[in-house]
Amino acid sequence: MCVTSCAMMRNSSMMMIRLRNGGSFGASSLVSKRSMSMAASAAAASSNTLDYDYLVIGGGSGGISSARRAASYRTPENPLRVGLVERDVDHMIGGTCVNVGCVPKKLSWSAATLNETFLHDASHYGFQTDEGSSAPPMDYTTFKHRRDKYLARLRGIYQNNLKKADVDLIRSAGRIAKSESDNEKVTVQLDDGKKVTASHVLIACGGQPEVPEIEGKEFTIDSDGFFELEKLPKSVVVAGAGYIAVELAGIFNAFGVDTTLTVRRHKALRSFDEDISDELMVQMQKSGIKVATHFVPKKVTKDEATGALTLTAESGAEVRADCVLMAAGRTTKPNVEAIGCKGIIDLTPKGYIKVDKYQNTSMPRVYAVGDVIGNYELTPVAIAAGRTLSDRLFGPFQDKSNLYIDYETIPTVVFAHPPIGTCGLTEAQAVEKYGKDNLKIYRSRFVNLYYGIFQVEPSEKPKTLVKVICTGPEEKVVGLHVLGMGADELLQGFAVAMRMGATKADLDRTVAIHPTAAEEIVTLAPWGPMSKH
Repeated sequence: MCVTSCAMMRNSSMMMIRLRNGGSFGASSLVSKRSMSMAASAAAASSNTLDYDYLVIGGGSGGISSARRAASYRTPENPLRVGLVERDVDHMIGGTCVNVGCVPKKLSWSAATLNETFLHDASHYGFQTDEGSSAPPMDYTTFKHRRDKYLARLRGIYQNNLKKADVDLIRSAGRIAKSESDNEKVTVQLDDGKKVTASHVLIACGGQPEVPEIEGKEFTIDSDGFFELEKLPKSVVVAGAGYIAVELAGIFNAFGVDTTLTVRRHKALRSFDEDISDELMVQMQKSGIKVATHFVPKKVTKDEATGALTLTAESGAEVRADCVLMAAGRTTKPNVEAIGCKGIIDLTPKGYIKVDKYQNTSMPRVYAVGDVIGNYELTPVAIAAGRTLSDRLFGPFQDKSNLYIDYETIPTVVFAHPPIGTCGLTEAQAVEKYGKDNLKIYRSRFVNLYYGIFQVEPSEKPKTLVKVICTGPEEKVVGLHVLGMGADELLQGFAVAMRMGATKADLDRTVAIHPTAAEEIVTLAPWGPMSKH
């Protein structure tokens, strides 16, 4: 969570912070190079309230990007005061992505992929060590230390970027107070009882792991806890069917951990395109991950003698392991309630903050981006939404009607083993929107050249699946889905093409890069849809 900053006017003759209501503002809770000035110190000594043009609550990617973009519009004629409230600056500046999400996850995925390459792939290319193994020993403690050191460096960069942008960083939680009228400024209460007022307030306080209330949950870890592990367990159960569960199960397995994934229904990633999620289930199990379907967790018990854990399902089924990781997803409810939204800002039935396409909430001059709105819970989306909001509020643009995020063609990746890249509609979504008769679907399932040399039966070699969904007589591409090696990197450029309205004919006319997996997308049979497999 974030608190406001005391951004000072650039004109030195006007260097002062607007403060009111008598009292003092604790210097230890405010981090700003401007706040060290004599003018600021004198003002703070006689006031209990800071006043800003823009206050951001939450120091994650969306909040920081929005605050910095707003500050970039500061001029001598318009000396915007921008502040950001964050409760845990030392450990959580940068939000989920930097600390317990995208960045450490991708580093872990990369390390696990290297290990998997040594264990399973290198020998097919002739690599062997003197001991007859193609896998050098992996020191996980060293890896974790280097990963944590890198994250600390990133947190420092985020703080420094805010300082360079003259965004005041307030170390506190913030709670929005109910306005008596639509014309009043928004008031935010800080931990120490002091207040901050602002003309505009952005809520970007993110979420946290959600752990089911089951017996013995104290014996489990969540996705945040994964990054605290000092060493890898010999066996693990990952409970969950979303992308977090799939990614962490893949990482554990690639590190050589005996891994079981439990899902409540028949498969993982049910919201993804059916062909993709079906293929993922096949390849995960071929890679060695055991999948227990229709497994609804009921309780966790611990063997005090051995320390082994048993996860029991409502059906009575059991899975035993050294570690149980609950990956039921993330929730924003505690954060939304902590900042005072309940009762003063409209929420969705699931507890997310309700916004329109311009990020406006039901409370005037209060906006929301990122996980708290429950749309696309992706860092790049939060960043784009935060910047676009600041463009609309403070930018010099004449026409601001188009300053909103288009959620139709947002690319996303699941760092599974193998990775998944997707952009646009699934087949089911396209059928619902356009009708089955108005679609043409192109598929290709093939072996990446990387696996061509492998000394195994062709049917056992990992497959890449490409699926392109088109609509209308012009065959506009409305969905693109890839599963397989390199999917995480190849999708970005095709997302640009889809954003520009690419058709199947545009793909057909594009010269392929050979030999690559990406060329399959531009060489799909142009004369009509292919068979499913």
